Amino acid sequence: MTVTTPNPANASLGDRLFRGLSEGSGVLMVVLIGAIGVFLLWRALPALSRNQVNFFTYGGTWATEDTSAMRFGILDLLQVTVFVSLFALVLAMPVALGVAIFLTQYAPGRLSAPLSYLIDLLAAVPSIIYGVWGLYVLAPRLQPVATWLNHNLGHCFLFASGNTTVAGGGTIFTAGIVLAVMILPIITAVTREVFAHTPQEQIEAALALGATRWEVAKTTVLPFGRSGYISGAMLGLGRALGETMAMLIILRGTQEAFGWSIFDGGSTFASKIAGAASEFTDQYKAGAYIAAGLVLFLLTFVVDALARAAVTGTRSGRLSR
Repeated sequence: MTVTTPNPANASLGDRLFRGLSEGSGVLMVVLIGAIGVFLLWRALPALSRNQVNFFTYGGTWATEDTSAMRFGILDLLQVTVFVSLFALVLAMPVALGVAIFLTQYAPGRLSAPLSYLIDLLAAVPSIIYGVWGLYVLAPRLQPVATWLNHNLGHCFLFASGNTTVAGGGTIFTAGIVLAVMILPIITAVTREVFAHTPQEQIEAALALGATRWEVAKTTVLPFGRSGYISGAMLGLGRALGETMAMLIILRGTQEAFGWSIFDGGSTFASKIAGAASEFTDQYKAGAYIAAGLVLFLLTFVVDALARAAVTGTRSGRLSR
């Protein structure tokens, strides 16, 4: 049997139009992203030329009042952004995995659909609502937990704090939990959809061999959906890196310097930029924050590249088996 490859020259007008629109859309997206990066770099260069310290290694006070001798750097912003995002990811990933397994393997259809809908609704809540809820409702209730962790695990730098009165308040501890709730719907939705498409014949074969529901999930569903789970986690991480209003409301409640403890404060890239919007009337002051935004812009590309590499590696390993 001979298989012929379609010749683009013989394609119908509709096929050619669809192909042209698809390719044009892809090129347009690349051009737009490149234009954003060029714009950020162009607006950041004047401020960087007046910076008196190393932009990447300086983590002291952000001083842009005197535009002739500016001192600003992203070290602290980068550390806080990555730390609080990873903390939120560590909290959200196991919960999202458990919810996805329950909804696809254990819950009956009449329960799975409304629960999935309720979890998806979490993504519709405005971030400013999450920030207010986290600072004024969640934080006071976390105070006993934070105090216990600080008292019993304070020998570990992750749970130590130089100012225990802010533990559980406007700190990374509260911000990370709120951020975990915010990214939970994204990770859960992607993971749930991938798990739901596990080949039914594989599930039935495992059940026919006497496997329990958990053994089916462990031996068929989890290996099949691992790449989707990683993709969902990376999407959630990208969402966490750029979160603005909730982090601004929570983290500015304390001036405790960041010292690699979940009970410290600090500013993320997004919250620092949003909190200084009043300074954007001057091109040099605004340029300093645009430079920080450019780093965040590039950081999301790094995360996406790592996610794609991880997913590709997972799929390759699965196919080789």
